[in-house]
Amino acid sequence: MGGKHSAVEQLYLAYRQDVYRYLCSLTRNASDAEDLLSETFLRALKRLPFFRGDCSAKTWLFGIARNVWLESLRKRRPQLDLDDLIDWYLQDELAADTDARAMLARVRALLAQKDERSRQVVYLRAEGYSYAEIARMLSISENSARVIEHRTRTWLKTMLQKEGYWDE
Repeated sequence: MGGKHSAVEQLYLAYRQDVYRYLCSLTRNASDAEDLLSETFLRALKRLPFFRGDCSAKTWLFGIARNVWLESLRKRRPQLDLDDLIDWYLQDELAADTDARAMLARVRALLAQKDERSRQVVYLRAEGYSYAEIARMLSISENSARVIEHRTRTWLKTMLQKEGYWDE
C-alpha cells in the first residue's frame, strides 16, 4: 500500500499544477477547480492499480479530471447533453465579449454544415478526448485530427467574424 501512496504523491507533485490549470480552464472558478483537483487525485489513488500505461500519466490524470468535471456538471445540471458540452468547449475558444447564447446557437448551425468527420472531431474534442484517442476512433492520424480541429475552429471563427458574432 505504501508504494501506491508514493506513486500518487509523485504524480501529485509532478502534475498538480497542470491538472489544476486544466480544471481552471474547464470550471472558470479557482475554488471549484481546487475541489475537483482533490477528487481527481483521490480517484487516481483508487485507480492506480488499473493504470496500464497506454498513455502518459499526465494524459491519464487529465482524463480522470475531465470525468470528475463532467460528473460535477451533471450533478448541477442533470439535463446536460452533448450540445451543452460543445457550448462549454466552444465558449472557451470563441465567446470573448459577445452574446454567447446567440453565437453558440449559430456555432451549432454552422457545425451542421461541415462534413461528418469534421463534426466528429470537434464533438469528440468537446467531450475531452485526446487527439490520439480521436485518431484511433476515426481511423485517421493524430496529426489529421489536430489539423481537422484547427481548420474547423478557424472556419467557425471566420464565419462568426463575417456575421458579426466575433470581434478580433
